[in-house]
Amino acid sequence: MLYSGGTILSIIEVPAAILQMNTIFISILIEALPFVLIGVFIAGIIQIFVTESHVKRWLPKNRYLAIVSSCFIGACFPACECGIVPIVRRLLGKGVPIYAGIGFMLTGPLINPMVILSTYMAFGNNLNMAISRMIIGFVLALMIAFIVSCFFRSNHLKIPDHFGQEHHDGHGHHSLMHKLKDTVMHAIDEFFDIGKFLIVGALIAAFVQTFLSAEVLIELGEGTASSTAVMMALAYLLSLCSEADAFIGVSFQHLFPPAAILSFLIYGPMLDLKNTMMMLSVFKARFVFVLLIVITVVVYGGMIIIQTLA
Repeated sequence: MLYSGGTILSIIEVPAAILQMNTIFISILIEALPFVLIGVFIAGIIQIFVTESHVKRWLPKNRYLAIVSSCFIGACFPACECGIVPIVRRLLGKGVPIYAGIGFMLTGPLINPMVILSTYMAFGNNLNMAISRMIIGFVLALMIAFIVSCFFRSNHLKIPDHFGQEHHDGHGHHSLMHKLKDTVMHAIDEFFDIGKFLIVGALIAAFVQTFLSAEVLIELGEGTASSTAVMMALAYLLSLCSEADAFIGVSFQHLFPPAAILSFLIYGPMLDLKNTMMMLSVFKARFVFVLLIVITVVVYGGMIIIQTLA
């Protein structure tokens, strides 16, 4: 204890691991929050300005064309894996089929222009890894969306989004200022609805990064199959933002083969700890777990085949 001006001050020594966990937790939040804010505002715009008739007019009726179209739109859309979740929820609520929503959700964080540029820069202005991430990631996302379309047709939202259907007619004749105000209000509601799950996911990811030794996983990744599994596990546990993951992935170049590094860059934006928590807040648990299995099997199997052929 210390005495300062007659006041007794107790100094509690906080363990270094807790301080490290706190630092990682805050860094994950700081990294993710801007993209979540962008995502909820886009979701608000979709809620107020996009109608079911717009969706039916823009999206092809053919299931396969709808999947391809959604994947191409996602590839051009600068969104993080956290920010994309509220956008997809609003799109599904407006009538977008679940398989098209999943195609959009997978390609948006994975191969948007910002992600490809950061990958190119991280690997020393080497186009090979950036192009491989873009092409292979796109093909795998298509495969996952096609598989989802075979098993799921309804939107599988945890709470059916009837709000847009019930209130759209009321918005139709409002002034632009009134609509903008409603957009902001919807964005705020969306942020507080999704934000708590982001915090829980970030906290779990920080705990894992602090107390689970990466060296243990690296020791397991000696073979082709095991190195791919280890890098996918790291991608899931680290929960990195897709705009920054390439700078972490490149640090493993001297430990793992290029295909294993590529699996890290493809799997992480599709699925990680924090966006799993966010998806559980939006979708029914059964759908999330099936999607988790499908993404894992397709990415792992695809990367093993690529490594074998190479």
